[in-house]
Amino acid sequence: MKNRQRITWFAAAAAAVTVLAGCGSGTDSGSASAASGGTKLAVVATTPEVADFVRNIGGSDVAVTQIIKPNVDPHEFEPTPADIQAIGSAKVVVKSGVGLEAWLDRTVEAAGFQGAVVDSSQGVKLREGGHEEGEGEEHAEEHDPHIWHNPQNAKIMVTNIEKGLATADPAKADTFAKNLGTYSAELDRLDADNEAAYAKLPVADRKLVTNHDAFGYYVDRYKLQFVGSVIPSLDTSAELSAQQLSDLVAKIKATGTKAIFTESSLPPKSAEAIAQQAGVKVIGGDDALFGDSLGAPGTPEGTYLGAERHNTQVIVSALGG
Repeated sequence: MKNRQRITWFAAAAAAVTVLAGCGSGTDSGSASAASGGTKLAVVATTPEVADFVRNIGGSDVAVTQIIKPNVDPHEFEPTPADIQAIGSAKVVVKSGVGLEAWLDRTVEAAGFQGAVVDSSQGVKLREGGHEEGEGEEHAEEHDPHIWHNPQNAKIMVTNIEKGLATADPAKADTFAKNLGTYSAELDRLDADNEAAYAKLPVADRKLVTNHDAFGYYVDRYKLQFVGSVIPSLDTSAELSAQQLSDLVAKIKATGTKAIFTESSLPPKSAEAIAQQAGVKVIGGDDALFGDSLGAPGTPEGTYLGAERHNTQVIVSALGG
């Protein structure tokens, strides 16, 4: 029934694009629609993370429309008619990949998009249930899509984006390559800073409980222990059973875990209730982690680098205190 409703919705949304095209989309001057008649390359990016990557690699030579806004859950996202129109007006669409954007193929078809879709996940070594698997998206639904939480994966993602932009606009290829070199160095610096921060945290304190299982690549990279999550899933649609809730509380107590970390794009109530039962602190509010999203535009956390630095600072401070 849910799939049938989505198909009906897409048909209605596609029809609505015709109306929007007649009256204007209302997007800002940085949108793909606004750029389609100019000299900038019109790019649609699905998530806040890949949109930030595109802005860093494309610089002033691209106009980016970001589909999913900050603090919106990408697992439950449904595009609007305006999103479909933006995709139809773009030259390039960039996605995070690994099945995160389950809605994208249908949207691209509804938009009549004729450009290139860049899958930024290509070449990233994927993980499933804490174990690394093969490359690519053949079994995307079985793999963890939160690949960007390892800065070395982010380097692969921006390399894929640079190739896609250069193919679409060869005249700017040298500029894109230069921007890639600069940004890749910043990703290496982020990675080194994260490693240095965790080197100061005793191994026994490196225990993580989050809203949902979004930090697997981060946990693997910095050798943390993932104790569990309030939502026992890689996406956000699952719920803890009474038994799972009791088991998580017991595991938190048994392992000596110090805190539960909420996430900016998810409600904190369940995490707060579990933290109370387990007798540990809950980290939320301004200190909530950025699991699926970035912060507000114009803030340090509104960039990938700033959000990841925030996550590390909050986790190390809470677990080391």
